[in-house]
Amino acid sequence: MSSAENASGVTRGEWAYAAVGAVGAVAVVASVTAAPGSRGAVGAVLAMLMLAIAVVDARHFIIPNELSAAAAAFAFVHIWVDGAGLSLDAVWLALLRGAAMALLFLAVRTVYARWRGRQGLGMGDVKLAGVAGLWLDWFTLPVVLEIAALAGIVIYLARQRILGRPVLATGRLPFGLFLAPAIWLGWLIEVMLPPL
Repeated sequence: MSSAENASGVTRGEWAYAAVGAVGAVAVVASVTAAPGSRGAVGAVLAMLMLAIAVVDARHFIIPNELSAAAAAFAFVHIWVDGAGLSLDAVWLALLRGAAMALLFLAVRTVYARWRGRQGLGMGDVKLAGVAGLWLDWFTLPVVLEIAALAGIVIYLARQRILGRPVLATGRLPFGLFLAPAIWLGWLIEVMLPPL
């Protein structure tokens, strides 16, 4: 038995795939339960796209353009299903939010790179922030960013402590691992809570 297997012969990779599958199933069920019908189906697609982004970013420190593009395109299905019927106002507002979020992340990326002399955010994170803006309301976006940032910090600190490693300013963290699920959680919050 290899060190990667437990007493039952199951490898860590198999456990990881099972865990990702379970998380995906829970997210799909939560989506269709919170919003029955086509709205819930759209949320389930968002959940699966965000889960795929999180997994790829966790493993390879990259957010595939294809997944971000699919999520961006599906945002317009979301607008249509959500009752706006792809009205020009709803589309322009989503595009404005998406551009604002992408520009915010691009500004943070640029300032950090000049200040620290190295990249802190990838362009995949910038594009994913744009996707968040396409999907979510103005009031939900700060909540999603806070959830992602706090989750990332807590997980990084806990991981360093468990592994007995020092906390370093140069430590790498795949931010998409936290931002992608937070986007889906933001969608779920919007579905479950009445608008202000």
